[in-house]
Amino acid sequence: MVTVPDPESSITPTLLPRVVLAAPSTGQGKTTISTGLMAALRARGLEVSGHKVGPDYIDPGYHALAAGRPGRNLDPHLVGEERIAPLLLHGARGADVAVIEGVMGLHDGRIGTDGFASTAHVAKLTRTPVVLVVDIARMSRSVGAVVAGMAAYDPEVDVVGVILNRAGSARNVAEVQRSLRLPVLGVVPRDETISSPSRHLGLVPAGERHESAEVVSRLGEQVARHVDLDAVLEVARQASDLTDNAWDPRREVRPVEGRSPVVAVAGGRAFTFAYQETEELLRAAGCTVVPFDPLRDRSLPEGTSALLLGGGFPEMHVQQLARNRALLEQVREAVRAGLPTVAECAGLLYLLDDLDGSSMAGVIRTGAAMSQRLTLRYPEAVAAGDNLLTRAGERVRGHEFHRTTLTAPARGWAPAWQVDGELIGVATPTLHASYLHTHWAGHPVMAERLAHAASCATPVTAPTPRPSVVPCPRPDEPVAEPLLHHGDVETGRGLIDFAVNVHPEPRPSWLEAALRDGIEQSTTYPDVTPARDAIAELHHRRADEVLVTSGAAEAFELIARWKPWRRPVVVHPQFTEPHAALERAGHQVTVVSCRPEDGYRLDASAVPEDADLVVVGNPTNPTGVLHPAEEILKLRRPKRVVVVDEAFMDAVTDTGNSLATDRRRGLLVVRSLTKHWSIPGIRAGYVLGNERAVAALAARQVPWSVSAPAITAAVACCSGEASMEAARRAERIAQWRAHLVAALTGRGYEVLGSQTSFVLARLGRGTREALRDHGVAVRRADTFPGLDATWVRIAVRPPKTVTDLLRALDDVRAGTPAAIGA
Repeated sequence: MVTVPDPESSITPTLLPRVVLAAPSTGQGKTTISTGLMAALRARGLEVSGHKVGPDYIDPGYHALAAGRPGRNLDPHLVGEERIAPLLLHGARGADVAVIEGVMGLHDGRIGTDGFASTAHVAKLTRTPVVLVVDIARMSRSVGAVVAGMAAYDPEVDVVGVILNRAGSARNVAEVQRSLRLPVLGVVPRDETISSPSRHLGLVPAGERHESAEVVSRLGEQVARHVDLDAVLEVARQASDLTDNAWDPRREVRPVEGRSPVVAVAGGRAFTFAYQETEELLRAAGCTVVPFDPLRDRSLPEGTSALLLGGGFPEMHVQQLARNRALLEQVREAVRAGLPTVAECAGLLYLLDDLDGSSMAGVIRTGAAMSQRLTLRYPEAVAAGDNLLTRAGERVRGHEFHRTTLTAPARGWAPAWQVDGELIGVATPTLHASYLHTHWAGHPVMAERLAHAASCATPVTAPTPRPSVVPCPRPDEPVAEPLLHHGDVETGRGLIDFAVNVHPEPRPSWLEAALRDGIEQSTTYPDVTPARDAIAELHHRRADEVLVTSGAAEAFELIARWKPWRRPVVVHPQFTEPHAALERAGHQVTVVSCRPEDGYRLDASAVPEDADLVVVGNPTNPTGVLHPAEEILKLRRPKRVVVVDEAFMDAVTDTGNSLATDRRRGLLVVRSLTKHWSIPGIRAGYVLGNERAVAALAARQVPWSVSAPAITAAVACCSGEASMEAARRAERIAQWRAHLVAALTGRGYEVLGSQTSFVLARLGRGTREALRDHGVAVRRADTFPGLDATWVRIAVRPPKTVTDLLRALDDVRAGTPAAIGA
């Protein structure tokens, strides 16, 4: 076991058995073999210290699982050559053996520097013997040539053995072994079941894999079976003594005086990127480091005086991060109020307005989105000015590694860094945020400055819950029952149906034929492409601006779960399913009520300015009011989505107020085919909007949610023949509606001016129930927010059917008893 000398004493040689596992190139299996070796040696009862050459955050996570102690990085670019051996000794304190996993190919380093920060460079700085891991799946004797070249390329690098990885047949292995002039320490066969899965930046972090511990254990078993552990240990023991003092964070920073300020450090599955030395430096500077999980914790740790948001993969957890509104809002208010905050890469994304369309903290007023291009650089950055962490002109070495890009420059902020002639990030006396990752062991003054700022900051207090207009249901609390009430429950055997807004006439023969075709096609999985293309052509849209859904209800569910809406607004009276869907998704809904004195017409100015989602029906169910398109368009704001439910627009004779063809950003139109075409059991609908919004909704859609009959029906309902029939139906509905309204108003009932296939009439309390006793079903209206039990919704029907309604209504008014069995 290595015993590190006291840092205050004179330097004495330190014995640390150690080995570097390198490879000719990336993709040879270094991480698999290195992690397995650490686990196998630990299983033998040895204390193992895991290290990684380069800036990689992910591999050390697997090393930590294997070794049972923090994984450490050794990167001359980030911390300087002089700190590599001291950091190795620091990380290996108390260990029996250190395993150092290389980066890329053995001699690959920072471009243009002749191998600076390469595995070979670190091996020389630490005087550590090297074992090559070579993938032989597609080679035989050429392995010998590759290994010989790697070993001879730099005489100062001591390549002492080989582990053959992904071995196949015994015959090929024998051929490879005959080609080698170095000892073979192991032959590991192919086993794809325990390889580490890739992510867009490399591997999936160990902290994000539920099965990580099991995978590491199996790697250890695999390596123990196929690698000569005694031979590897013998190689490690040949390493010469180190004459450096171990790095000690207490020698690097000055502790703050007085209280120990709390520094909250983001962790959990979304923020897995951190260097262990950062926390050690902060503790040495007198801080209390408290981790928190932005996915789960509802508030910052009690007494937080500074905030550290490191790297990770927030884009993989964006929806869950965004749903934690309480924490996001607390972070926004605290950072705006001057809480000292450092944010690197993922931390920067967390502080933006939005990430891939999902709302974040909103400190920095711009967004970010995933891109196809990987940003990868290993630069020297120059501090652009005096700020929380740096002073103007200071030079810091860091690395960038990300696939997101800002959607627009962060305006109004001083930049944090100048990198390759580009100004990046934002910085103030209390905030430092950028894509650049830094290793504070190489620049310990950063930890000292953050600690000092924290010691002067006012600690964050627990947030006060914000009241809302409509309470959000608890996870175990059902959505309010009235919101789930629909007209179909009003009907029943022996009742004349005026409750359901489905067209009463028989379906056209061409639609019946299409439905039969859909049934025949249902032996294979459905493909919505024909329906999407037909809908796009009908509305003069591109196909990528159409999402076919299982009725309008699925569309509302997708919209509700699309973003972590901060203040969703539903304009009522309105079809209640959007409201219910938002509550099911855990949102608090603000109700904006159209006023009866205005005839329940939309007043866009009544919608709060901070609403980021507004849902309005047009024509509105149950009032039948058709709002002017220009009034709806007044709802548009930057960062706001306006959803227009046009489920009943097909029944309107003049569709000039439809926004189905309007391609403005932030506008979504939801349509339904079930009502006008009498196919409520088929579930066919769609969303129209810009391609980004449609793609985001599609990503949340359950596979094959739209059935084959719904697809063939949608195609049929978009034909020229269907358009002519739809117009004829709308004309008949208008005639029937005029007859119904005249009959009701002639009897003294109040009726709203509907433009669609139903009317809202004030018949008085108890009338709905009495009509039911007389064999007529109308839809109750008191389940629509803003209406009471004096109102009912009446579906428009042909005059002959309306006669039955009027007769029953007259009987109810006259007090005539209902017939037995009616």
